[in-house]
Amino acid sequence: MSSAGPVGTLLARLIDYAGLFPPAALPMRDAVARYADHRRSAAHGMLGRFVLPAARLAEFTAEVDRLPFGAPTPADPWALAVLAAATDAPRLQTFSETYGACLVADVVEAKAEDVPTIEALAAAFGPSVTVYVELPLRPDPTPLVTALARLGLRAKVRTGGVTPDAIPASGDLLRFLEVCVYAAVPFKATAGLHHPLRGEHPLTADAAGPRAMMFGFLNVFLAAGFLHAGIDAAQVAPLLDERDATAIIVGPDTLRWRDLALSTRELAAFRRTCGASFGSCSFDEPVHDLAALHLT
Repeated sequence: MSSAGPVGTLLARLIDYAGLFPPAALPMRDAVARYADHRRSAAHGMLGRFVLPAARLAEFTAEVDRLPFGAPTPADPWALAVLAAATDAPRLQTFSETYGACLVADVVEAKAEDVPTIEALAAAFGPSVTVYVELPLRPDPTPLVTALARLGLRAKVRTGGVTPDAIPASGDLLRFLEVCVYAAVPFKATAGLHHPLRGEHPLTADAAGPRAMMFGFLNVFLAAGFLHAGIDAAQVAPLLDERDATAIIVGPDTLRWRDLALSTRELAAFRRTCGASFGSCSFDEPVHDLAALHLT
């Protein structure tokens, strides 16, 4: 994937690899090996961080040490996103002091449902760690996002899961994106964004298992990009439910959805200040789907 142009700008480092988590739920050895492979693939420009729980850091480093090739080095380190609570801060500090030259664990993902928990996370990790806080979408998350803005933390949204009830309503997701954009709080997404556009897909690795209408990562990040560019939420709302790939048109310097367009410069500003990444348990699946849409 070329880094030039609107598509490359939107997709650069967009996909954090979460192969340890459902529905893939790979063993640590397999997830580490696949991440090493993805870093050497033609689509490596879309690959972001390796996502893992703080409790599995020792297991992770043991598997990294066993890699026959593609291991991180000080000249080519791996970037990590560590799922943690405030009580894990000492563990993460020790890890960074030991492995920080090759394994950069400067991003934490946590959960909070109230302002005191958000404040505890900010106090525990300090300014040297970027903290994404997964928030509930209902009720209105505005007070929690406001707290994130005040404390310099970032937001995280769960856009799916392995059961239909884990997929939020479009209106709730749009409100979250709108609140983050207007509060100048960067966000990342997790779960359910394996495909570029909204569509009905299996929720687990079992093709015969339950299916549901899932959001696509282009739906989510383009919607947020238009909000960031000042487009009214009422105009953006239908994009979250867009299923027609022909509605997205790539030009030399624009990425267009129906009557709305974002320039490469606008996309770069959005990615730099607002739309961080999304976690996916598969890297191949979104890459293959993008290729089928002729977007890579």
